[in-house]
Amino acid sequence: MKRFIVLLLLLVQYTSYSQDIFLVEKPPVFPSCEAVAIDSLQQCFDRNVFEHIYKNFKVPQKVDDEKYKGEVVVLFEVDTLGQFRVIYIDAIYNELKEEAKRVFATLPIVKPATYNSRKTYKQYSLPIKIPLVNQEVQTQDLAKKNELSKLEQQSKSEFDKVNADLRPFENKAHNSQLNIPFTHSDYARFDRGMNLVGTNSHTASKPFIYDEVSKYHDFKAEKEKLKKETDTWVGRKLWNEHLVRLQGKDYWFTIDPIFDLQVGKDTDASFNTTYNNTRGILIQGGLGKKFNFYTTIFESQGRFAQYVNQYAESLKAFGPDPAIIPGRGIAKRFKTDSYDYPVAEAYLSYSPAEFLNVQFGHGKNFIGDGYRSLFLSDVASPYPFLKLNTKFWKIKYTNTWMWLKDVRPEVVEDKAFLTKYIGTHYLSWNVSKRLNVGLFESVLWTNSNDRGFDINYLNPIIFFRAIEFETGQGAGNALLGASAKYKWSDNINLYGQFILDEFSLNDIKAGEKSWKNKYGYQLGLKYFNAFKVDNLLLQFEYNRIRPYTYSHNTIVLNNAHNNQPMAHLWGANFSEAILIGHYRYKRWFADAKLIYGVRGLDFNDGTDNFSYGGDIYRNYNDRPSDTGVEVGQGLKTTTFNGNLQAGYIINPASNLKLFADISFRNFDPEAETTTTFKNNTVWFNFGLRTDLFNWYFDF
Repeated sequence: MKRFIVLLLLLVQYTSYSQDIFLVEKPPVFPSCEAVAIDSLQQCFDRNVFEHIYKNFKVPQKVDDEKYKGEVVVLFEVDTLGQFRVIYIDAIYNELKEEAKRVFATLPIVKPATYNSRKTYKQYSLPIKIPLVNQEVQTQDLAKKNELSKLEQQSKSEFDKVNADLRPFENKAHNSQLNIPFTHSDYARFDRGMNLVGTNSHTASKPFIYDEVSKYHDFKAEKEKLKKETDTWVGRKLWNEHLVRLQGKDYWFTIDPIFDLQVGKDTDASFNTTYNNTRGILIQGGLGKKFNFYTTIFESQGRFAQYVNQYAESLKAFGPDPAIIPGRGIAKRFKTDSYDYPVAEAYLSYSPAEFLNVQFGHGKNFIGDGYRSLFLSDVASPYPFLKLNTKFWKIKYTNTWMWLKDVRPEVVEDKAFLTKYIGTHYLSWNVSKRLNVGLFESVLWTNSNDRGFDINYLNPIIFFRAIEFETGQGAGNALLGASAKYKWSDNINLYGQFILDEFSLNDIKAGEKSWKNKYGYQLGLKYFNAFKVDNLLLQFEYNRIRPYTYSHNTIVLNNAHNNQPMAHLWGANFSEAILIGHYRYKRWFADAKLIYGVRGLDFNDGTDNFSYGGDIYRNYNDRPSDTGVEVGQGLKTTTFNGNLQAGYIINPASNLKLFADISFRNFDPEAETTTTFKNNTVWFNFGLRTDLFNWYFDF
């Protein structure tokens, strides 16, 4: 097949040998060129190289016999010691490659190039024409024909100088300000390294950026261990590399296709198969050392397990579109029983100083060390956000402002979705080598009185609750929280969260289980290298949230976006226990998950229409009582979700995976209504996926 360099030449236009006039940049200097005027040094360097090649290059007999006509493209460098070093050779014959190496090895040591009087290296791309011709003579003739002014020569050489600035690609993403795509399975790779006793890391605010994780996890060594030996362009692109990768002096970028191609079977569904057909593109890169960019575009069609389809349609927004795909976005009808749901995510990441990272984008965020988060989770659709991460001493402080939508028909005005906003502060403090504590607060407000994005909440160090009080009782919905993590050992971590929505000390003292005491908590444990098995992570987690938490007596001030919760997937009024396992061996991986929970749902049967506190979109003014409020009240429903997935990482650079999984779901309410009924699902699935985000099907 055609060689890699041919595609590279088409993509980045490595052109022929340059004839630049350098002012602040001085080219390498042969001994015979030392007396030449500075504006002629490049021509003299060119002439010496061409002359050396013409005199010393011996066209191999095989090439002569086959009457080959073409060229040998040599990418070479003159280093800071003045030595010639061949970087890459493209030729159809190995004999031509070997001869080019031999000839360049005989070039003499010269004075190195300089930039502002400092020694620097200089790269060139040189075509050697076969049959051999005296290219130095051709160059002289060309120079005589083109008697241009110095300014014109400089202008005409700009494109060549840009091409000459191209470098061999290094994966600079591993030390960049880019986010590591957040999936629970992949983050398990470096979770232990970041949580060793004595590290000063902060692991709650996600996604992480590569620069902070690279202190604890060697991404380059990991990629080398997974590297497959292959000599072909197709082999390298399939198994090891980004599809397109380009690097210059102060920039780099990569381009990869995105796939999520799945087919499966739901035993509870009337249709034959489930499927997902996602195609897209991912572009990421950097400008300088402190600025990075990332963008993805997904075009998707799919039909999921029946319970997922029903849930998606229960999230339906105002308008003709039939569903919202959980975690993704609004879906149009595709054919008769499928969905079309395009999604785009992107962000800019900039670190003006070592202690500060600023991100502006459209995506998701997560706060917590567990599988679930009671503060801020990634279960909802992507949204615009602005985030500041400040790290100093033993503290990391995260500020996030988010622009959300309430898409229900009852809040739509002039056929436009209601806009609302959330501001969050999260302070993480490493109290000791083992103990970390965190403090969380958030406030949600709407565009009431046309106030838009309230500048009062833009202050990154102010106490939100006080501002909410000053701006009016119905002006916002504030939450407070605390978290803790204790490193029992290098292999065992304990963690937890506590969220407080509303609290009445007198009601707690009364012992009557008042509805006003709206709070929840999380307790968890992680066991790294479990039972002395390397790369095996076991995790147990318990979550419990009282009724009416995250809801509000003003219908729009609920903690949600696009009809999906911004914290726990189940909303409120539940308790659940989760057991998770992650294992990885070379390119193979396996993940297992078991979830058992008890939820309290609303009846909504025409007779009992009370709000029992599980639906965070309902206001709590129609609650059945003020006291005796318990977790699981209402339509008590037990839920069991189990999932086992295993697969193979095809390409670590793009995180392309081949996988198969099986899910089991038992949904068992004490009574059936028109919207709530018993369900048993076994869902088999296999496919090919670029793994960039978490899917949550355990509702």
